[in-house]
Amino acid sequence: MRTGKEYLKSLNDGRTVILDGEVVGNVLEHPAFAKVARTMSELFDIAADPANGMQFHSEEIGGPANRTFAAPRNQEELVLRRQAIEKWAKHTHGWVGRSPDHVGTFFAAFGSHPEVFQNDERDFAGNVERYYKKILSENLYLSYAIIPPQVSRATTASGWEGEYLQVGVVRETEEGIIVRGSQMLATGAAIADEVFVTCIKPLGPDDVDFAVSFAIPVATDGLKLYCRRPFAPAATSDFDYPLTSHYDEPDALVVFDDVLIPWDRVFINRNIDTLRRQFFETGAHALGNWQAQIRFSTKLKFIASVARKVTQVNGTDKIPGVQEKLGELAAIVQSVESAVLAAEYTATTDDAGMRVPGKSALYGAMGLQSETYPRVISILRDLVGGGVLQLPSSVADMTSSVTRPDMERYVQSPGVTSEERVKLFKLAWDIIGSEFAGRHQQYEMFYAGAPFVVRGAYTYRNYGYDALVAELDTFLGSYSVAGTTESEEI
Repeated sequence: MRTGKEYLKSLNDGRTVILDGEVVGNVLEHPAFAKVARTMSELFDIAADPANGMQFHSEEIGGPANRTFAAPRNQEELVLRRQAIEKWAKHTHGWVGRSPDHVGTFFAAFGSHPEVFQNDERDFAGNVERYYKKILSENLYLSYAIIPPQVSRATTASGWEGEYLQVGVVRETEEGIIVRGSQMLATGAAIADEVFVTCIKPLGPDDVDFAVSFAIPVATDGLKLYCRRPFAPAATSDFDYPLTSHYDEPDALVVFDDVLIPWDRVFINRNIDTLRRQFFETGAHALGNWQAQIRFSTKLKFIASVARKVTQVNGTDKIPGVQEKLGELAAIVQSVESAVLAAEYTATTDDAGMRVPGKSALYGAMGLQSETYPRVISILRDLVGGGVLQLPSSVADMTSSVTRPDMERYVQSPGVTSEERVKLFKLAWDIIGSEFAGRHQQYEMFYAGAPFVVRGAYTYRNYGYDALVAELDTFLGSYSVAGTTESEEI
């Protein structure tokens, strides 16, 4: 399997990553990307070590592959898949939202259901199968851009002023399709191997040119990544910003300037129906978001550990009101982990023999994520109080001979050294107050889309209301006015 060193070497490929109006020459030499790329390389090294239990024998390629890219065929494989995902998530403490196992998970489902991509003119089904094998054999890191740019949320691309603002097919050639336009939100694309581009937002009949699905290398000619402002360069040290320094995933707008997508890289071409089916008839949406909830659960547990540690250091953990808040936090965090396990327990096998996590439990947790995360952060805010404001300006105050004596004397707690206290509260600030923290709050609230979409399209439709109402109707039908006796009336 590919190692972290091999992954890093592949990033110096001439990709067009744009930041502050300039093209970044080498992402590995830029402070915005260098540390998070090395974090990703650590994940590949973990997977490449057989002792970590993240490998399996893939029948598709006849050799070892990353278990996080496996399509589970039975309950045991589903459990092993969760454990592999947890292995990576624990290494980043859940702070890398789009690690390589996320988009790779979608292709595990796509590769198990090539019939969804069947096309009479082109071998799109074969393309999907071959590309899935490529992911398995090369241990690839994919980002994806599956949301239209927010030109107007009231209409779809065909109703916008200006042609090809959303990525769409300009023309077809013998070599492939020519695409033009943009797509968001490619988290991690600047340090990924390839980018998967499609549209998860429902399209109308006039949007056929935008109904595409394909994957290409990030270094493809004509593909540009416009990254948001990075936070890592402003992190003065690992001590001051322990999360920002290592886990600041770059988000990017992907722009295509008449880019050729070879036919063997195309999965859907101008087909609105198949565009929707790729996510919901393959099990990809459920399997991919199960990975996301495993990662989310890991992150919440990390935040809970910080909250508990803060109360220990402050000596407030014996106060009933503080215990009540810690109890609420525990209940929230446990509910997410319970949903992950419930989805695993209620998994079903689809027509292709792939094990799909139970959707009622999965989408139930997703439906509350926009409220869960802000509440967890709010509890941590309450528990740290002003402690995150009264901190040294930087690690230099802890090491300078001029300032160190005062820091050691005045910024400490009983039984806890100045360094330990400051380190903990700096971490808490990077969770609740830094720019990195603000990005994560927005990110988790809209992780799977707008909350009304998640609850209406996913949670509501997959809960199982029909069965409940049928049981209710049976109960209501068990008695009537005509069958009520006089004694019952009294």
